[in-house]
Amino acid sequence: MPLIFVGGLIFGFGLGFSHMARPEVVLNFLQFTDFGLLFVMGGAAVVTGIAFALVPRLLERAPLTGDTYGRRLKSFDRNVLIGGGIFGVGWGLSGICPGAAYASLGVGNVTILWALAGMFVGAYLQGFWRSQRAESATTPAGAD
Repeated sequence: MPLIFVGGLIFGFGLGFSHMARPEVVLNFLQFTDFGLLFVMGGAAVVTGIAFALVPRLLERAPLTGDTYGRRLKSFDRNVLIGGGIFGVGWGLSGICPGAAYASLGVGNVTILWALAGMFVGAYLQGFWRSQRAESATTPAGAD
């Protein structure tokens, strides 16, 4: 748990330092007027790609947790495509993604609470919808 906290601190500090916690910077990127976000995301992708490729080859277990390395692959299906589209529209409208929204609070943007509230409500509604779908799929027809 402390490791996750430290990772979150580093992530939040990096977002604040790079100004990616400011929705106007993200919206400027989406309007093709500021490409700083491209360099931030590209740098993160390079570091992550190298770590995912090299660390499991160099170490048998994670150094801080002792867990074995493994990959969990999710198939690309209709739900991923629709969910990604909805996420992208929300990101474009609000100018902020969930991780950066919390960092945005740290830099004093209290109006981001509206976007965070929307994220929580959307996640709740999706979970409720999915549980209702699962219940109707397991209930036999005519079992009233």
